[in-house]
Amino acid sequence: MRTAKLTDIAAVAVGAALGTGLRLAIDAIMPLAQGGVPVSTLVVNVFGSFILGALVARLWPVAPSWLRAGLGAGVLGSFTTFSAVAVASISLVSTGEWMPAALYLAATLVLALTAAWAGLRLGRPRARTRPEVDR
Repeated sequence: MRTAKLTDIAAVAVGAALGTGLRLAIDAIMPLAQGGVPVSTLVVNVFGSFILGALVARLWPVAPSWLRAGLGAGVLGSFTTFSAVAVASISLVSTGEWMPAALYLAATLVLALTAAWAGLRLGRPRARTRPEVDR
């Protein structure tokens, strides 16, 4: 079992403060309409999934553990959140909005997984080809 280093823990704490602040800013820009679907949470989770996928593909192989911890668990872990999806879904269901709740949950899963896949795919380093030299 890997033990967390103090630098990793500090990076997660600093990253979490940044991610939470970003999340609050997005929520302020895209406020939830009364009884509506929380579009800001959907946008945040899809965007965060894409960014994490790209970082895992591009940066994780070469980044130090503190940077991976700070960006992954810290910034993106606090920026995105499945608990907000669960609460929003249950809130919709509790008001009898079964269809919006089901569509919201399905859209979150499908779009976030697709975004993570796209981030991994687009974040992969491209193979460099040498230009041909005329001889």
